[in-house]
Amino acid sequence: MAIRPEPAPEALEFFAGGGLAGLGLSGFRTTFSNDLDSMKAAAWRANHAGLLRQDDVWALRAADLPGRPTLAWASSPCQDVSLAGARAGLDGRRSGVFWGFWRLMQSLDAEGRGPPIIVVENVVGLLTSGGGSDFTAVCEAMAEAGYRVGALEMDAALWLPQSRPRLFIVAMRGLSGPEAAAPLDPFHSPRIVGAFDRLSPDGRAAWAWWNLPAPPRRNIDLIELLECDEAVSWFDEAETRALIALAAPLHRARLEAARASGERRVAAAYRRVRTENGTKVQRLELRLDGLAGCLRTPAGGSSRQYVIVCDRGRLRARRLRAREAARLMGLPDGYRLPKSETAALKLMGDAVAVPVVRHLSEGLLLPAALGRRAAA
Repeated sequence: MAIRPEPAPEALEFFAGGGLAGLGLSGFRTTFSNDLDSMKAAAWRANHAGLLRQDDVWALRAADLPGRPTLAWASSPCQDVSLAGARAGLDGRRSGVFWGFWRLMQSLDAEGRGPPIIVVENVVGLLTSGGGSDFTAVCEAMAEAGYRVGALEMDAALWLPQSRPRLFIVAMRGLSGPEAAAPLDPFHSPRIVGAFDRLSPDGRAAWAWWNLPAPPRRNIDLIELLECDEAVSWFDEAETRALIALAAPLHRARLEAARASGERRVAAAYRRVRTENGTKVQRLELRLDGLAGCLRTPAGGSSRQYVIVCDRGRLRARRLRAREAARLMGLPDGYRLPKSETAALKLMGDAVAVPVVRHLSEGLLLPAALGRRAAA
């Protein structure tokens, strides 16, 4: 008689966007997703089958959530705790929705359906927003509910050619996840250690230094994910000169050295406002290390990213394309992006990189979900 395999553990995905976290949750079966944004909901439906509730998380009730979930994932909005934003903290209009999510977790608990694993993903600014009180509030709310809580700072640059550090707060109850006795590189950064030190004694007693193995060395650079030169639109010479003129002298010198080498070199660049000698000036900041800068939404605190190519002594510039941004998030070209370039870039700028979630899932979340329950 054939043995029927156990069904995959169920996951709920809140603030799902285009569903990139769900794509990375290896071994889990997403049974419910939620997002308020209509563009993101349309992108989710274009790429996933299943149940998506387009609504404010505050409007959801436990009765809307199916089954007995093993995992609840929340990529709650980051604008109010971002280092690039106003940092209004968890009391802010957007990031405060974490408490709407937590209210749902408490409601599931009251029904005996509380998930044994909860993951909250956000920008690393959450570690210090509100003087550290926001991170403390999140961790200690989970600790009070009986969870062991730990955090990891994971940079997408370990897997993809994009510098994108993100914070993952992982809470487990009734399950055993691998733990270390002390902080471990590369995921327990000094910022994580500092945030741990600010916890109350009860918060520190509930803390776990999750032991997540480091990934193999990244073997892909930005140049390998770009569209071919003939398939994209380039700035004319006047536009290119005007863009390069915004770079600081050191950045211009590096770009000129790359151009003079005659080799094909690619720089990623952002326009930013910097204060120099007491005056705010717009600067183009470039990197030639094979990485793109952190993708952001076109309407965010930083402008849309540029690509500058030096090849055989010639220099050309253009904007980063949405499909290239999707590749920088670990998505295959078969992923259906919004038709609007701006909407697609917003979708990617607000998302979580798929390989990062996959590594967290395969190295920590799934082994705990499938393992023997910890002794009470």
